[in-house]
Amino acid sequence: MARGAAGKATTQRSLSDEISKDNNPTSDVVEHLQRQVANAFVLYANYKHYHWQTFGPLFRDLHLMFDEFATEVLATVDDFAERLRMIGQDPVFRPDEIERIGTVNVSGDAGNMREMVAEADANLLVVIKEMREAARVADDHDDPGTVDLFSRHVQIHEKHEWWLRDILEKGDGLST
Repeated sequence: MARGAAGKATTQRSLSDEISKDNNPTSDVVEHLQRQVANAFVLYANYKHYHWQTFGPLFRDLHLMFDEFATEVLATVDDFAERLRMIGQDPVFRPDEIERIGTVNVSGDAGNMREMVAEADANLLVVIKEMREAARVADDHDDPGTVDLFSRHVQIHEKHEWWLRDILEKGDGLST
């Protein structure tokens, strides 16, 4: 019985080695995953900042929307971090790493609501572009699990960007 368990453990380890064999810290797939862990942390912090700084005639709607966005993006951090662990890497978590690896801008001082919405929208356009590219890279590396992760999560950001774009385009009463 012990021999069977040892054989099974060896088979499982071989599968794990096969899955993560190409995923070193500088591989394209790992770098894309790390970038989105960092970006998700920054987006979360930005959304909370906007949530706290919301004012004006659309206060309630924007206040609640930014809080919803924060909750949804925070849930993606764990998925990206766990995917990194599955393929044999450790996710970024230190603030200095997040700042260095992330590609979205940390929110500046609160301006008017239109500027906050535009800043959030610009960051989402960066993330969407990167996630689409990351899915292509993962597909090129025969990594369907990572392709699926990016495919599912890019839709969250696409929905958020659509809402923000509509707010900016529809003459909704935000100050100019």
